[in-house]
Amino acid sequence: MVSTSKIKSVDFYRKIPRDLTEASLSGAGLSIVAALSMMFLFGMELHNYLSISTSTSVIVDRSSDEDYLRIDFNISLPALSCEFASVDVSDVLGTNRLNITKTVRKYSINKHLQVTGSEFDSGPVSHVVKHGDEADEDYGEGSLALNSRNFDRVSHQHSILVVNFYAPWCYWSNRLKPSWEKAAKIIRERHDPEIDGRIIMGKVDCTEEVDLCRSHHIQGYPSIRIFRKGSDVRDEHGHHEHESYFGDRDTETLVDTMEKLVAPIAVESNLALEDKSGTATETAKRPAPREAGCRIEGFVRVKKVPGNLVIAARSAAHSFDASRMNMSHVISSFSFGKKITPRAMSDIKRILPYIGASHDRLNGKAYLTDPDDHANVTVEHYLQVVKTEVMRSSHQLIEDYEYTAHSSLVHAYSIPVVKFHYEPSPMQVLVTENPKSFSHFITNVCAIIGGVFTVAGILDSILHNTLRLVKKVELGKNF
Repeated sequence: MVSTSKIKSVDFYRKIPRDLTEASLSGAGLSIVAALSMMFLFGMELHNYLSISTSTSVIVDRSSDEDYLRIDFNISLPALSCEFASVDVSDVLGTNRLNITKTVRKYSINKHLQVTGSEFDSGPVSHVVKHGDEADEDYGEGSLALNSRNFDRVSHQHSILVVNFYAPWCYWSNRLKPSWEKAAKIIRERHDPEIDGRIIMGKVDCTEEVDLCRSHHIQGYPSIRIFRKGSDVRDEHGHHEHESYFGDRDTETLVDTMEKLVAPIAVESNLALEDKSGTATETAKRPAPREAGCRIEGFVRVKKVPGNLVIAARSAAHSFDASRMNMSHVISSFSFGKKITPRAMSDIKRILPYIGASHDRLNGKAYLTDPDDHANVTVEHYLQVVKTEVMRSSHQLIEDYEYTAHSSLVHAYSIPVVKFHYEPSPMQVLVTENPKSFSHFITNVCAIIGGVFTVAGILDSILHNTLRLVKKVELGKNF
């Protein structure tokens, strides 16, 4: 067996007997300073270990052609009817999608931006509307001219009132006029208003009866509305609930539609029943908007190239008075990319406190124009989008899209619109979280303790020897 004395011979830390050591006041003070220094440096090293370290680099966007950019939005337009509001997307590659409805929802709103009902249903309306023969001018006047003075009286006298809100300058109104008057004349002959009283066809010139058309939220010409006596209950603002007709506009179709409307109603009846005559008439109608405004919310997916998201009044068979179009709007939210959960965003902000500040730069912004200046104002927003990727130490990848926004009001040479011109950057920011090594932390702590202890020992030795030398010199002078 190895003797104990041989084991003791490899002791690197040999002990000095306590009675051979000497304590000093300077040594005690230096020891206290050394201990405080160790604690301070240890705290600094611990803080550095617990803090998050990142490295940032700018690289070329690595997105492929199959990657699409999602745009989420919630926009309120208090002066644009949901009846004609359209969301369109186009880009520099030739993409041109009109009136997107699959991922977009619309709600009628009042002037206070409050939703007044359920989701507005655009309905399966045909894009091509059939008209009658334009060349035939021998049609006479078959419909009843309505104005603000006789409108309510006529609507209460007949079970069904079908009204053509038109403008004399409108191309589509002039195309409808011959067929409308012919159909009205035929219906008047079949159902005499004085004897039958169930249905009558009327017309309103919106250039003369501006207030009457505005009260029924007429924004496109011609607008055909169906008023049913008994079911047309006025709301607190005095507005009717009614339906809009979007079917074909030839004489035969109009007469057939009127007959289907009047068929369920008995001659002696005073109330208009709901139309249950078949799907042909139903597909040509949709509920008319209760208010003049519209809230549009949803999302679209676009290619990662410069493009435009446009909100406009659009119809293939209606005309619009550009001088009366007001594209004022309030943006509740507008963002790019997938929605980030609050927890993920909190984790990102812990890494980079400044990130996410421009994720929704347009939120809460209002762009209002004076409806009385008739300036054909288009509101344009120019957005530059930058992608940021954050790579966590756990190899979790989080994507965030931030953007700058510059807006302006410009004169529109045609129908005013709200345009969001977006331009994705070809570069992206890559932020990587650098993991901290625990072994490196332990090594630094040992280095702190050993270094401070060694330096303090050297200083103590220098101080002690200096004091001894000074004492010797003083003793030599005394002798």
